[in-house]
Amino acid sequence: MSIFGKIMSAIFGSSASAAAPDAAPAAGGAAATAAGGSAPAATVDVAPILDAAVKAKGEKLEWRTSIVDLMKALDIDSSLGARKELAKELGYTGDTNDSASMNIWLHKQVMTKFAANGGKLPDDLKH
Repeated sequence: MSIFGKIMSAIFGSSASAAAPDAAPAAGGAAATAAGGSAPAATVDVAPILDAAVKAKGEKLEWRTSIVDLMKALDIDSSLGARKELAKELGYTGDTNDSASMNIWLHKQVMTKFAANGGKLPDDLKH
């Protein structure tokens, strides 16, 4: 599974890694469950999932601003190599040796993809 697929699965569940970018969010989880999986994904509140993951890690992780901390909270390899691979998966065209710029771009892209796939984000993370 791709690194991005692992991130999506950690937030949206195992079926999320195959979620299409144009998937429309449903009004509620019960409708999607009752429909048997062919319905669009239910809206998922991202912040409580990541906050709980951070709490479970027992570390001070700033997932709201750091792609590294977001990946650590989800038990996904956050090494520079893994982030370069994630950048490749998401179509980053900048210099992957400029890790600060790449990390900012990655975080923004992941938040955008969460929202595009039915993720509910806190207002300060909406781009």
